[in-house]
Amino acid sequence: MKFRTHFVCQSCGAQASKELGRCHRCSAWNTFVEERVPPTSQQDETRLGLRSSAGAQLYADVEMAQMDRLSLGIDELDRVLGGGAVPGSLILLGGEPGIGKSTLLLQAAAQVAASAGPVLYCSGEESEHQIKVRGERLGIGSAPLYLLAETCLERILDEITRRQPALIIVDSVQTVFSTKLQSVPGSIGQVREAATQLLFGAKSHNIPTFLVGHVTKDGALAGPKALEHIVDTVLYFEGERYQSHRVVRAVKNRFGAVSEVGVFEMTDGGLQPVANPSQLFLAERSAGVPGSAVLCCVEGSRPILIEVQALVSTGAYGNARRTASGIDQHRLALLLAVLEKRVGLNVMGDDVFVNIAGGMTVSEPAADLGIVAAVASSVRNRAIHANTAVFGEVGLAGEVRGISQAALRLREVAQFGFGRCVVPEGNREAADPGGVDIVTVRTLNEALEALIV
Repeated sequence: MKFRTHFVCQSCGAQASKELGRCHRCSAWNTFVEERVPPTSQQDETRLGLRSSAGAQLYADVEMAQMDRLSLGIDELDRVLGGGAVPGSLILLGGEPGIGKSTLLLQAAAQVAASAGPVLYCSGEESEHQIKVRGERLGIGSAPLYLLAETCLERILDEITRRQPALIIVDSVQTVFSTKLQSVPGSIGQVREAATQLLFGAKSHNIPTFLVGHVTKDGALAGPKALEHIVDTVLYFEGERYQSHRVVRAVKNRFGAVSEVGVFEMTDGGLQPVANPSQLFLAERSAGVPGSAVLCCVEGSRPILIEVQALVSTGAYGNARRTASGIDQHRLALLLAVLEKRVGLNVMGDDVFVNIAGGMTVSEPAADLGIVAAVASSVRNRAIHANTAVFGEVGLAGEVRGISQAALRLREVAQFGFGRCVVPEGNREAADPGGVDIVTVRTLNEALEALIV
């Protein structure tokens, strides 16, 4: 049998007829690996696929299918998925190794097995005995949870057909390989083949399927980035390794809202859902300290109050440092330039450190005013009013721009007992929740005068 040989970039999946030192698509160095593909006639004999027996149908003639979502028994995980897992959907859960992906899915598997029926947990990284040890620590009972320590894709598909479970979990997709391909397990060709065949299997049997994918901070390890267009939903597990807080964020969801988040706390008994994240992130806040501001951000459909901390100190040896944790570093540099040009605060020669307390990551422009306020408070060494919260986007001209979902943010501010909230002038018409003194501002100078004691 003659095999066709090509070279595949393990970062982006680009193919080439010969080995290249640098990828022509993603510019990564030394990422090409040789893969051998059997002839099409041999390759496609037993492969699954989506087939329609009726052929093409007119849109108006297609009947709406009633999709009852499968609850995973964990409220925060159901929230991220849009109310539960859709039957036949393929869900990719990515994150750094050791962040808690396997723990969360094992807890969900036990809940589904106890309420909806058998669950098949396929592991290519741990034996059945190792999973059992972890399950005993998590308090998993005698629910019909089937464990399969297997890496061969064909045997996993056979077990799915035989068991017909209510939920499938494959941990992780990098360990699964198909005997139809000659490339090594973990290569991008094997990862794509495994994901594609599991997708067809999930839709053929109408079973929701979870895939675990290990990624680096840039998401470039062994293919999960290349799988995002194949799967229905992409979830990312975020959090600092040495903090107890974890966030599951939806970055793609064909059946629900994008950017929805679920908050968890890592405990000795596993990951516990946090129903009130604002209380968690503000629990250890030190009021009246310079460089601290309370920001109301919105993640998906949920408003969350978080603390923004800033520390500005004299730069050493003339090299000013910019360190950002939880926010984009380029956005921080832009806001510092606006502070210097429009407000007159000279920070270009100082070291600036900005941190989102609790390990949260904030990317929306509404966080601008909170970041700027915390930095200005640290520069002037004057605290922000303790009972004041902020939100608003800062423009390059020093203006404070209106943002979306202002009424939702104000209700969260009022619920947690803050008496004042500084908001953009463009959000003046937002509904007043009562009990909150709303201060509207047009410029950054007005905002800092209203915020800093």
